[in-house]
Parts: sequence; C-alpha cells; structure tokens
Amino acid sequence: MNTEQRRLSTAEERRETVLRTAIGAFAARGYFGTTTTEVAKAAGISQAYVYRLFPNKEALFTAVVKHCFVQVRAALERGAAAATSSAPEAVLRSMGDAYARLISDNDLLLVQLHAQAAAVSEPAVREAVRAGYARAVEYVRGASGGGEEQVQQFFATGMLCHLIVSIDADTVDAPWTRTLAAGIRHY
Repeated sequence: MNTEQRRLSTAEERRETVLRTAIGAFAARGYFGTTTTEVAKAAGISQAYVYRLFPNKEALFTAVVKHCFVQVRAALERGAAAATSSAPEAVLRSMGDAYARLISDNDLLLVQLHAQAAAVSEPAVREAVRAGYARAVEYVRGASGGGEEQVQQFFATGMLCHLIVSIDADTVDAPWTRTLAAGIRHY
C-alpha cells in the first residue's frame, strides 16, 4: 500500500473503535472486572493511547454507557416511526418492540445491567445512568403522548425484559417463568 492510499485514523475514529471494543469488554466482565489494558488489547492499541482518549476507566465506562443510551434512543425513534397509529398504546408497543430487538444484542443488555449495578457505588456512573434514563423517559413521553402511568409501565416492562433475557427464562418451563414472561415480547 503506498502512502497516498494509506490513511491514518483520526482520534475521533480511534475513540469510536475503543468505545465499540469497550462495550464487549465491559459486557463480559462489568465495570469492576474490566481493565483498560483488556480494552486496549482488544482495540489493538496501547493502554497509553486509551488514556489519551479517556482520562481514566470511569470516563471510558461512562462514555460506553452514554453510547449505549444513544443506541437505545435510536431504537425508540425507529419504533415510534414504525407505529401503525398515533395512539399512545400503539406508539409504546412499537417502541417496545424496537427496544426488545435492540437488547437481543446481549452486549448492550449486559452493559446496561452492569451500569445499573455500578451506579450504586460509583457517582459518575450513577450520573450517566440517570442522565440516560432522563432523556429516554422524556423522549418516550413526548413521542408516545402517553400518560405518566403508561410511560412508567413501558419502562417497567423494559426492566422485566432485562430480567427475562438475562436469566434466559425462555429455557425454563415453569409456572414462575410463564408468569414473568406472559405478554412480554423479546428476541
């Protein structure tokens, strides 16, 4: 490859690569179990370069959390656009279906679960999760036109989807799993 054809990555492109790589690393081992060395190795860069892009592991993880919420928002927007009616129930149902499809990507689901767990003791993570949910709730409220109870139910169902998928409830044929999964669509 000659020098005219070779193009170096910009810092922003590298940052995106590190974020995508970090999603998989944090999904596998969580905030507390993942090192920046592991992320750097998976991204094919040095740990020093990770620190040039992100000042510390906390900043990297909160960037991953924010990145995941951007994906959630995009899925909700696709769902709202695909709704067959403007009735709040139809819009919420369509957004819920789009979200269920999104979390079939276990990495995204796992990052969300790890972020919620880390938020208990890590203030910066807590703030990133709060901000992400604040934006998501306000978007769902505005896009659906749903009332407080409908929006709350939408998010409660999403959390139940997290549980059903994370424990692989579909593989257990028991009354308690049928109760939890009744009426819940997931992929």
